[in-house]
Amino acid sequence: MESPILDSIRETIASFAKLGADYSDLYMQSGVSHSTLFDDERLDTVSSSRSDGLGVRVVRGENTAFTDTMGVTPDSAYRAIADVSDLSGIGAAVRGPEGKEPLIDLDMPVPSLDVGFFHDLDKSLRGECEYLRQATFRYRTSVKSVLVIRGDGSVVRDLRKYTGFMAQVVLERDGELRTAYETRSLLSSADEFWSGNFGDGGSCAHEIAMKALSRGILMLDAVQCPAGSMTVLLAGSAGGTMIHEACGHGLEADIIQKDFSVYRGRIGETVADHLVTIIDDATIPGRYGSYEYDDEGTPAARNVLVESGVLKSYMSDILSARIGDLPLTGNGRRESYMYPPIPRMSNTYISAGQSEFGELLEGMGSGILVKKMGGGEVNPTSGDFVFYVSEGYLVENGRVGPAVKGATLTGNGPEALMNIIGVGRELVLEPGTCGKSGQSVPVTDGQPTLLIKNLTVGGSDTGDAC
Repeated sequence: MESPILDSIRETIASFAKLGADYSDLYMQSGVSHSTLFDDERLDTVSSSRSDGLGVRVVRGENTAFTDTMGVTPDSAYRAIADVSDLSGIGAAVRGPEGKEPLIDLDMPVPSLDVGFFHDLDKSLRGECEYLRQATFRYRTSVKSVLVIRGDGSVVRDLRKYTGFMAQVVLERDGELRTAYETRSLLSSADEFWSGNFGDGGSCAHEIAMKALSRGILMLDAVQCPAGSMTVLLAGSAGGTMIHEACGHGLEADIIQKDFSVYRGRIGETVADHLVTIIDDATIPGRYGSYEYDDEGTPAARNVLVESGVLKSYMSDILSARIGDLPLTGNGRRESYMYPPIPRMSNTYISAGQSEFGELLEGMGSGILVKKMGGGEVNPTSGDFVFYVSEGYLVENGRVGPAVKGATLTGNGPEALMNIIGVGRELVLEPGTCGKSGQSVPVTDGQPTLLIKNLTVGGSDTGDAC
């Protein structure tokens, strides 16, 4: 049973259907976050914030009216409901119980790490490498309570706790600088994060920082990367950047409906090699992109997007599902109450295959082994992409050679999926933050080791390619 006030709000939202609304909902959140930044051997910033507010939406035909307001009181709720009633043209006489008491409340203690923790970690790294010039650590934890009231009368709640730690290092030797970073973020409380309850093996701050430092040290001895078309072995640790950017966005239903995707109208067609199965799964415990309900109150789901190379489905929210007569997949997400929901990825990955890493390495002959990807750019309309390599190695005759610097991967998402010729056994999932339409949401991307032929590798060495 909800409170009498929430019952009144639910009845008001539901009444819009009788006045011509095709769909309506109210999204309410109460959130608290805490962040600590340690930089250049000193505590730089400690900040805490709170975000309480709600957004109300009414859909009539192809038109959507949306309004948001700060606060989660009865007064703010009915004020927003009245505003969206006027904006949508329904013109309902909206009245309800008054009050200034929060309808949802969150009283989270602000967890923090003692400054000595950061100093000790910084000192430990400097003892490992004489070339370390700067170490930066960021620790962030937050919790958000979400309540969604839909026009069909349903009311759902979700409580989301996030914790993350990032380490970045700058090394300098003989006037040459190298930067490397490592991050870990989970849908978990701080206690769960540090205890490693989700089995990721990477929630120890020292381990995270050492991964960044080790990568930076390796890159100090990197050689110039050759350029040309070659075979690329993407280790699972490279992260699912290519799948997320070059493929995932093109499978979001609003992108499809705007005709901005190369996957438009291709359900049932072969879009990847038969070794490739792509899944978006918001139900994985503890992962950064997970949730129990999406931001429209739809239960989280495991959605098979591509199965054995065949395109099976798109990711949808309520609006895109209505417009395109699509299954509702539970991918309606928003950054906060200030934004309407749109189709977004959650935890998106290529399923593990049957090949051992050594088998793929030996079979590739010569090319580039990529162990860590950086940022990049992608055109969702064409699928063309350019990604930067943070950690990569030359491979000759199936043997790993020196690290390379200045490497980029250039190609086309659909073509790259068709050119996958090997898929490894071990799936690796990496956290990230996805930006789209001015909104950022937590996600996880993942892949096993992938062997891909005919990718264009860019580098500063214009000699013969591998």
